[in-house]
Amino acid sequence: MKILVASPRGFCAGVVRAIDIVRIALERFPPPIYVRKEIVHNRAVVDDFRSRGVIFIDSLKEAPPHSRVIFSAHGVSPKVREQAQQKNLTIIDATCPLVTRVHLEVHRYIREGYTPVLIGHRNHDEVQGTLGEAPETIQLVGTPENVKTIKVCDPNKIIILTQTTLSLDETKNIVASIQERFPFAKTPPSNDICYATQNRQDAVKKLVGLGAEALLVVGSKNSSNSQRLVEVGRQSGCMAYLIDEAKEIQANWLKDLKVIGVTAGASAPEHLVQGVLSDLIQNYRGQVQEIVVREENVHFSLPKELA
Repeated sequence: MKILVASPRGFCAGVVRAIDIVRIALERFPPPIYVRKEIVHNRAVVDDFRSRGVIFIDSLKEAPPHSRVIFSAHGVSPKVREQAQQKNLTIIDATCPLVTRVHLEVHRYIREGYTPVLIGHRNHDEVQGTLGEAPETIQLVGTPENVKTIKVCDPNKIIILTQTTLSLDETKNIVASIQERFPFAKTPPSNDICYATQNRQDAVKKLVGLGAEALLVVGSKNSSNSQRLVEVGRQSGCMAYLIDEAKEIQANWLKDLKVIGVTAGASAPEHLVQGVLSDLIQNYRGQVQEIVVREENVHFSLPKELA
């Protein structure tokens, strides 16, 4: 069996930054350290930090006054920031800079008289934070059908924004539906779908193009970008499965296959990928070939509280 391994894969710069923030906070500050929501959407990462004493909370109501709280990579709304001030919390912000960029775009375009139309999944932590920037103004759509529900004051002044971890193909279809109904709707100068999301999806298409008959995506179920990799694989014509680790691989998935692809979502640690490869080599006599689609050298600086 030939194993095609995608590169790039796994951690993006925003995830590396967020994980470094928690790691450094553990080293530098006395316990307890609280993290609002999961720092990144990966079970292994969260479990590891929990074992080291990090307390994950769903709401700032769970954090005692004057305690130290880290905001996750997915960002928060202004309302959450206000709650933190009211409780005199010490905040360390691990929001991905690319998510912050979308938040800033919301306010920029509202000042210019535009109605933001946000493409995204309502229950995702990132979308909740972005919606909170202007809850009375932003219109959220998740499918082309949702475009029918958009209500705006000026149909000539609409700006389309997106959740950073969506599928490029999925976004393209929704953007087309919006612009069909509102011909003057425009997208921001820079693409809101992050570089890592795009690179990992392009890598999946490359694996399928090179003959991968099945795709194993290492990532957790609540990871949006990992779910999108599975979708891209299936839309490209191969079977695709989302797994947290090697022990979830089912033999019937790979029976009689000659070529399989392996990749990982942007929040999945590399050691889990290596565990999958070791399993495939040992149990399926796999021969590994790394497929490099493009190089990544993006780095984000730490927040001022830790710099």
